[in-house]
Amino acid sequence: MSVIKPFKGWRPGVDIVQKLASRPYDVLNTEEARKECEGNPYSLLHVTKAEIDLPEGHKDSDLETYLKVVENFNSFKDFGWIKQDQEEKLYIYAQSMNPTDANAQWQYGIVACAYSEDYVNKIIKKHELTRKDKEEDRMKHVRLTNANVEPVFFAYPAVSEIDTIVNKIIAEKPIYDFIAKEDGFGHRFWVIDDKATIARLVELFATKVPAMYIADGHHRSAAAALVGQEKKEHNPAHNGQEEYNFFMTVIFPDNQLKVIDYNRVVKDLNGLSKEQFLKALEDAYVVEDMGTEIYKPCKLHEHSMYLDGHWYKMNAKAGKYNDNDPIGVLDVKILSDHVLDNILGIKDLRTDKRIDFVGGIRGLGELKRRVDNGEMKVAFALYPVSMQQIIDIADSGNIMPPKTTWFEPKLRSGLVIHTLD
Repeated sequence: MSVIKPFKGWRPGVDIVQKLASRPYDVLNTEEARKECEGNPYSLLHVTKAEIDLPEGHKDSDLETYLKVVENFNSFKDFGWIKQDQEEKLYIYAQSMNPTDANAQWQYGIVACAYSEDYVNKIIKKHELTRKDKEEDRMKHVRLTNANVEPVFFAYPAVSEIDTIVNKIIAEKPIYDFIAKEDGFGHRFWVIDDKATIARLVELFATKVPAMYIADGHHRSAAAALVGQEKKEHNPAHNGQEEYNFFMTVIFPDNQLKVIDYNRVVKDLNGLSKEQFLKALEDAYVVEDMGTEIYKPCKLHEHSMYLDGHWYKMNAKAGKYNDNDPIGVLDVKILSDHVLDNILGIKDLRTDKRIDFVGGIRGLGELKRRVDNGEMKVAFALYPVSMQQIIDIADSGNIMPPKTTWFEPKLRSGLVIHTLD
């Protein structure tokens, strides 16, 4: 069963929270981050992407950058821009992509610390591989700040009593309530002060939630857990209750989350003409020319393709996928096997420079743009995976193909920070 723990969070004042809360470190490149927080000293990007405060040419992995991380983080505390709660608390964080709509969908997550040993023992389950270089980068960030500056995005199988408790809390006025100017997404935040409520939520996770699932933040999860293990090994008096045994998460019920499509663009047809390529597709797909208007896949095992100014519907043929296999059922796997690998010769999605990936939040117009401008030759849009598919794969111990899931909205960093002491 799952362990969660309240913690003494560091939080900004209501007057600066909108300026301080930022998008995650891995959503923006250095130049985008520099531009986004121009004239805003409060932005947490000064901590999560501290290279923006150094001369151009510095990388996020440079020693000077890590030293700047520490300097800026200490400044945030010294200036009083973030202050620590005096008692351990849990929190509620809500997000919406359409906050001004009366019928907007909001998702409500519990902000808590997860237990590093649960990650090691696979009670916290992953569905993606991690890269050692990215793990090490985040580990350095955790070591130097001695904090989880950014939360990890978890999901859990919904529990009705947890929903009831959350619904009671969110009936009250939130501490923070703002719309981010960069994307128009809404963010709300509540502090849970009542000790009995905190204790009951901890108990419910320990008795009703058999596992938690990493939705977004595999590298941050790995880094936090590995730093916890490091500190454990270097502490002769370790007892398992130290704060470094825990890392900060926002945990959403699975039935509130929506996974967005994650699409592909390819630079060439591997030496084939358009006609030869379309003919080769017929081995695994029924292909239909849909004309020049954007066509979006509307069901499982249906893709759409943009090539030479036309959109095509691609329905995978029976026998070319396996609905009884948690991996074989995935449309990203079908496309990878029968098109990207067999026809286009792309063997490794992680390293091949001929392919790129486009999050569905950018819309299919972005696929069209990148093909029309000559940067890419062909684009593929996929039907998104479901939360149940993610859970099935994580439960089976399998790993999804690269760039399969895209969750939106992203968690804002800086609403609360967890320190490891």
